[in-house]
Amino acid sequence: LDEIQENIYNKALNFREDNIHKVDTYEAFKKQIKSNTPGFILAHWDGTAETEEKIKTETKATIRCIPTDYIQEEAGVCMVTGKPSTRRVIFAKAY
Repeated sequence: LDEIQENIYNKALNFREDNIHKVDTYEAFKKQIKSNTPGFILAHWDGTAETEEKIKTETKATIRCIPTDYIQEEAGVCMVTGKPSTRRVIFAKAY
């Protein structure tokens, strides 16, 4: 049973890793969303509700998770506003 559990876990972990797409620009973000490729998008966000709403209105994507331990903090700039960002968040579209 332990081996079966480990195999299932590793399969799920590999699937998740293979389906997270890291983007740095809003254009790349919109292109990835339109591609209908399954998975999640990892991108910098400035932390404001206004930017989150703009992304949702324009792309139908929303923040799914603000990782605290999975993704290390990484200084950057928001893909939409260019304002400073301390970490990436995970976006996806609901179907």
